[in-house]
Amino acid sequence: MSKLKSDKCSFCGREKNEVNLLIAGIDGHICDRCAEQAHSIIQEEVKKDSTFDLDGAKLLKPKEIKEFLDQYVIGQDQAKKIFSVSVYNHYKRLRQAIDADETEIEKSNIILVGETGTGKTLLARTIARMLHVPFTIVDATVLTEAGYVGEDIESLLTRLLQAADYNVEAAERGIVFIDEIDKIARKGDNPSITRDVSGEGVQQGLLKLLEGSIVNVPPQGGRKHPEQKLIPVDTKNILFVCGGAFDGIERKIATRLNTKVIGYSAAKDVDRIERENLLQYIAPQDLKSFGLIPEIIGRLPVLAYLNPLDKQTLRSILTEPKNAVIKQYKKLFKIDGITLDFEEDAFEYIVDKAIEFKLGARGLRSICESIMNDAMFYSPSEKIDKLHISKEYAETKLEGANIHRLKAS
Repeated sequence: MSKLKSDKCSFCGREKNEVNLLIAGIDGHICDRCAEQAHSIIQEEVKKDSTFDLDGAKLLKPKEIKEFLDQYVIGQDQAKKIFSVSVYNHYKRLRQAIDADETEIEKSNIILVGETGTGKTLLARTIARMLHVPFTIVDATVLTEAGYVGEDIESLLTRLLQAADYNVEAAERGIVFIDEIDKIARKGDNPSITRDVSGEGVQQGLLKLLEGSIVNVPPQGGRKHPEQKLIPVDTKNILFVCGGAFDGIERKIATRLNTKVIGYSAAKDVDRIERENLLQYIAPQDLKSFGLIPEIIGRLPVLAYLNPLDKQTLRSILTEPKNAVIKQYKKLFKIDGITLDFEEDAFEYIVDKAIEFKLGARGLRSICESIMNDAMFYSPSEKIDKLHISKEYAETKLEGANIHRLKAS
């Protein structure tokens, strides 16, 4: 092989002095520019080959979906059943063939209602692990009516497109979880001279997405403008799952229930009502009283609630799931070669404090962080191979921290 040939890129023919790097092979060379171009081509081809294969994917039954959720989410059996059935029906709907009778299955969008820290977002993130369709979680609090500061409603679909690697066909079969849906409730029943641009205006903008229509989506998100290239996305087959805490909706439920317990059977009806968990009696009219417009309630036909977490459930959440808080701390210390263990009394103390602060499962993490912070700070520098957390240690660290500011008033 001549020196001239050996010092040339075998692909583009550039000389060695014309490129930054020339990589030698057995019988040829490649320059850095051709290597980068080849990498880009490979990425594009891999994207095409790794599209979401719904037809080739195994269709899990609702019971199997719930069993998967049980590994990560403790309790909330009713919500998990409803979620599992909806996801299963979504898959079946995507695979349906129009029969001679032309019966078409309509999609059933879901709305999840539950106190903070009960597992609404965790349910969505867990189900995303096992899905064969694009899935994204978006926040309703940043949305505003078109033309105002904030994100347009179409940005929900931008996130879904990104999750599908801009494969429009795959995105049109995806699932969108809209978190904090209660934050776009309208501010009041009385119309005023000011527009409710982040409340009722957003709800009205969501109607066309939930129902199913072709929406022009900006590929990079942000504001739409005339010169921008837009991607048309059909939302007819996109399943929407909405979640919100709806803080204070219990008062709406109590008011509705009290109007029903008037008459001879009033005393019996009152006895049957569980005052500690009014959320289980939630109905669409309560969502309307809270501030959701009737049109959007009609497009979210499946209503599920999440129960408040009791002491036993919180204790299980602390140690049992695959990604339990205590398991995470043990893994963190194990990386430094330290074995971490807890007394049972320490677990009971953490759970009692979480109930006192009324922050649900998120409160467990806040309390554990306050207890473990000093240990995580000093242990890597000290030559120890075991760390034992007792109830007394937990009490000392928690009392010295500012965690008590989290206590609900």
